[in-house]
Amino acid sequence: MLAEIRPARKDDVDALMALELAVFVTDRISRQSFRRMVSSLTASLLVADQPGGILGYCAVLYRTGSKSARLYSLAVAPNSGGGQGRALLAAAEQAARDRGCTSMRLEVRRDNPRAIALYEKNGYRPIGSKPGYYADGMDALRYAKPLDPPSQILVTTARKAAGTSTR
Repeated sequence: MLAEIRPARKDDVDALMALELAVFVTDRISRQSFRRMVSSLTASLLVADQPGGILGYCAVLYRTGSKSARLYSLAVAPNSGGGQGRALLAAAEQAARDRGCTSMRLEVRRDNPRAIALYEKNGYRPIGSKPGYYADGMDALRYAKPLDPPSQILVTTARKAAGTSTR
């Protein structure tokens, strides 16, 4: 069952820290950074929430004057069930669209095939790499995706439902 995706609140920070420690070995987001993102005008911090607790989160960063958003982090609890990452990614993209962004970019560890597959399956394409990007020396792969405007998404969805071509 998919969790409810909602904006993070200050009282989620303890659960976010626990998830961060469970999922990442290096390059973790700090408690202070989570607190800042909850109320930041230049970030969207979304959580996948179920009655049993937070199953995942995504953090999206924005720069003033830029139409490109950055997926800063996406984490899903181990054994949380399928689809949580995909739902968080879709919510992150919608948050970026709502801010007027026309593209999303991200970095992902070269040794994280599951995340790479998620991004590629959802339309992200490689745009380069950053050698030694992570604290442990692992390279980052850089990806980007154009974000269709909401009106284009509605047209595409309607055409698919009707069985007609989208191009």
